[in-house]
Amino acid sequence: MFPIVAIVAAVALGAAGCSKSGSPTSPTSTSGVSGVSFDASSVAAGSDMMGTVRLTLAAGASGASVVLVSSNPSVATVPTPAVIAAGDSTVRFRVTTRTSGNTTITATLAGTSAASALTVTPGPVLSTLTLNAPSVVGGNPVVGTVTLSVAAGVGGVLVTLAAADPATVPPTVLVPAGLTSASFNVATRPVGGTVAATVSATWAGVSRSANLSVLAEPEPTVAVARFGVSSSTESETCEMTNGGDTLDCTFNGSSSSAPGTIVEWNWSWSIAGTASMTATTAGPVFAMPAASCAMLPAPPLPAGVTSFPLVVKLVIRDSLGNVSADAVDPGARVLPQGVCGF
Repeated sequence: MFPIVAIVAAVALGAAGCSKSGSPTSPTSTSGVSGVSFDASSVAAGSDMMGTVRLTLAAGASGASVVLVSSNPSVATVPTPAVIAAGDSTVRFRVTTRTSGNTTITATLAGTSAASALTVTPGPVLSTLTLNAPSVVGGNPVVGTVTLSVAAGVGGVLVTLAAADPATVPPTVLVPAGLTSASFNVATRPVGGTVAATVSATWAGVSRSANLSVLAEPEPTVAVARFGVSSSTESETCEMTNGGDTLDCTFNGSSSSAPGTIVEWNWSWSIAGTASMTATTAGPVFAMPAASCAMLPAPPLPAGVTSFPLVVKLVIRDSLGNVSADAVDPGARVLPQGVCGF
């Protein structure tokens, strides 16, 4: 017979060993889909919408791939799978809409799924193209405006533009997201008579157009003298040269107009308020007009002064006997440095 103490000890050891090796372990939990949502319940066709998939638990070390399905791909499509990074419990995805209608987006993972309905409303349609004026004198611009049937969605709507000579437009104009219209400039060139031009806009297979009449510059009814003063390097500036006997600059009256042919350009000019010099030219450009040291105040130049004021006047006469009023440029200047004692 075995001692009673030994038998008790053996039973105790056996019970302890069975308890250690046979205890059950808890099962590992698996993440599933808890929901699908969109940034808005509806979206206009042709626009993109962002959605979100949510999991019941954060994805494990290898992440998770959620299968996305659209019940009506002709209305909207989704990318699949949507990959959720390890440790994350949500992922964003893009819904691309095509036509108006209803669809349901379903997300599936590990035998679990969730779905959400999305309504796609009719998208923007290019409604009109208008111009702020039906006609314009060539060389001047008008403003065009494209208008959509509804506000542009995310990313806006890029409308393609075109125009026939003598009008030109930028290649595109963007209608920003949330707006229904956008404007653009229509440039034109000078023409010899009235020329019809068409401005057109196209988006999503729809085109709209507007007609524009480009007009010739109207014939002048009175003689008008216009001119500019410039040197070879700077406008409104003349330098005294040839010992003070010449102004190294040009008076240009090419922009003058008259009912008849301009036959005389009558110039006068003075420096620092002195007596004027005069000359008549048969053409609009008068280069290197005469000057004199007597037209200048005595040297030196006052402190901080580098030039003297030059006042130029022009009167034109045309072949019909029309004479213009004086055109005056009081803003020119003469640089005397290096001559006449300056």
